[in-house]
Amino acid sequence: MQLSFEDLPTFCSCVLPEVDGYVAVEDPEGLLDTYLPEELECCFWLDLEEDVLTLRLTFRYGSVELPESPTPEQAKNTRRNIRKEKQAIALAGRYFRKEEEGYLLIGEDAVYDFLTNSLPRFREVGEVYLSDVLSKKRIPPSKASVGVSVSDGMLVLDLDTGEFPAAELEALYQSLLKRKKYHRLKDGRFLSLDGGSYETLAEMAHMLQLSGKDLEKGQLKVPAFRGLYLDSVLSGGNDLNITRDRQFRHMIRSFKSVEESDYLVPPHLEQVLRPYQKIGFQWLKTLESCGFGGILADEMGLGKTVQVIAYLSTLDRKQVKHPSLIVCPASLVLNWSEEISRFAPELKAAVILGNAQERKRKLQEAQAQDVWITSYELLRQDIQQYQEMDFYACILDEGQHIKNQSTLVSKAVKAVNCRQRFVLTGTPIENRLSELWNLFDFLMPGYLFSHHSFVEKLEKPIIKSQNPEAGEQLRKLVQPFLLRRIKKDVLKELPPKIEYIRRIQQGEAERKTYLSAVNSARSALGSSGKLQILAALTQLRQVCCDPSLCFQNYLGESSKLEACLELCSGMTANGHQILLFSQFTSMLDILRQRLNELGISSYTLQGSTPKEQRAKLVKQFNAGGASVFLISLKAGGTGLNLTAADVVIHYDPWWNIAAQNQATDRAHRIGQRQCVQVYKLITKDTIEEKILDLQEKKAALLDVISTDNEGSILNMSKEDLLALLEA
Repeated sequence: MQLSFEDLPTFCSCVLPEVDGYVAVEDPEGLLDTYLPEELECCFWLDLEEDVLTLRLTFRYGSVELPESPTPEQAKNTRRNIRKEKQAIALAGRYFRKEEEGYLLIGEDAVYDFLTNSLPRFREVGEVYLSDVLSKKRIPPSKASVGVSVSDGMLVLDLDTGEFPAAELEALYQSLLKRKKYHRLKDGRFLSLDGGSYETLAEMAHMLQLSGKDLEKGQLKVPAFRGLYLDSVLSGGNDLNITRDRQFRHMIRSFKSVEESDYLVPPHLEQVLRPYQKIGFQWLKTLESCGFGGILADEMGLGKTVQVIAYLSTLDRKQVKHPSLIVCPASLVLNWSEEISRFAPELKAAVILGNAQERKRKLQEAQAQDVWITSYELLRQDIQQYQEMDFYACILDEGQHIKNQSTLVSKAVKAVNCRQRFVLTGTPIENRLSELWNLFDFLMPGYLFSHHSFVEKLEKPIIKSQNPEAGEQLRKLVQPFLLRRIKKDVLKELPPKIEYIRRIQQGEAERKTYLSAVNSARSALGSSGKLQILAALTQLRQVCCDPSLCFQNYLGESSKLEACLELCSGMTANGHQILLFSQFTSMLDILRQRLNELGISSYTLQGSTPKEQRAKLVKQFNAGGASVFLISLKAGGTGLNLTAADVVIHYDPWWNIAAQNQATDRAHRIGQRQCVQVYKLITKDTIEEKILDLQEKKAALLDVISTDNEGSILNMSKEDLLALLEA
């Protein structure tokens, strides 16, 4: 190969580096040394103006620094490395857009991605120089710290967020919700979101509703009931320095080791309470010691009442100074009185019932009593008198009765003046999470924030967006103050419950009547209001039970009625006692008449049955006084102990399964010695089968769902309602 002297600079710069190592180059006179490129250092100058990253490229040869495209005069006397220069230019062009004013990268996301992921590639090729503005754009990882102490019943938080401005923690949390890779601060700096300590503090600040001004102070106070949630959140924080004072650690340990607490069960109940009930008692006492409220949410039939009576037995009237108040459904007032007499005869209980004048007199006479018992409705009527009094503990039984925050009953129980609050309910969440919020608004106002904040922070993300993080946040908030056990886990000796679904085919006359009612219901969907739609759906359900419930001139057969009577005859002939539930009292009347004709004895309990009569019927049935107990589901779904029965028949399905489960638990509970057989009678190819599907689709929160049919049905879309009418 022959080269002219003019070609030697290009040859030495571009060709020799490519062939070096493959061929031997001989230059005995050292000619090439004169033309070999000088040592090159590629320089990348980066700057940031708002969301635009700029790059300027220069080439440094010793003491000479050339621009990307030097003039001949600028490059004079410089042996350039053209090959390496082109590599640097190509690298810049790969990530930046070339404009007249230089290389540009536009957009916040693109800038963050470059600084995080691509910048190391440029450092491999040359020297990278960041402007003063840009060098401060990324917050270096550092440990934040939180100190937690207890003072005067409040939690004191000492925060140190390092280089991150504490007032911007809420904005950081919003970036986390959007699942961004980074968070950009108000001053333009970037923080990588990779599970660091700042993210833990952001979640804490958001869920505790700490304002930016409070956070900037570095020290702030929050209610003590936030402690358990706070410990749960902080314990999961990466690279977070946490210090806890002795009193705070003691409080947390108390909840983590309830079973090892020093609270002793009253001696007269030591042999009565089952192990899990003793734990429930100790849990109630632990809550009391910290001044917290709580929800005892054991499944129906696990003895929530006796656990509370054990707790009440530990209250020394001389020390607590005030009586305790139990508020329950009217049907359970006398039951509470009897249970207190049975398990804690030393307690003096006052039953506040009767007309207005009688109740006023009883309230005046009850001052010396340890426990007062009244109903939700009577408390609402007498709330002005109750507000003039002080109570130590207020206990709500069947707490789902205050699920709606706007009702007068809900407002009344919140107006009671007391030190300690508990809720008993097997269904703490029914149809909406807001119902759980209202229970906590009674227990510890503000704990689950304002109702609006609760809906925005938790309910909407959980229900509408199926957000698992929001669900986990709610679990952390609620778990310490809600104790729930289910029978299959704690009552190993409880006989099994076997469920059967019996599908019943309609006869020809019934089928024609049903289809005619379906057509009427479809018409209602197109032109009527929601109450008329509900009435049409109710009529369909009644036709499935017995067409004569709707049509007095119907003279055809009733397949379900005959199937039920056949089942009752077979069971009673073999010595079984039966609980038979229906939504419709008119259906119970028909069943009672037909059972009488068959010589099968029965009792009937419905909403109009007086409280004293209810208690009498329960005792007589448990003593074997009748073979069948006909019960209206709403009137007898809770508060009854009917363990003499070992067969349960649900004549018609309810919109939500919780009501049926509660009714079944009248028999399948403590004291039951026989296997309980549960029969659900379903008319085939009708709305009843659709109701079964609806029960399965409504995901259970805490294993229970709504017992309120109208609330869920009236919120269904027109398309969903039409689907119920499909054959």
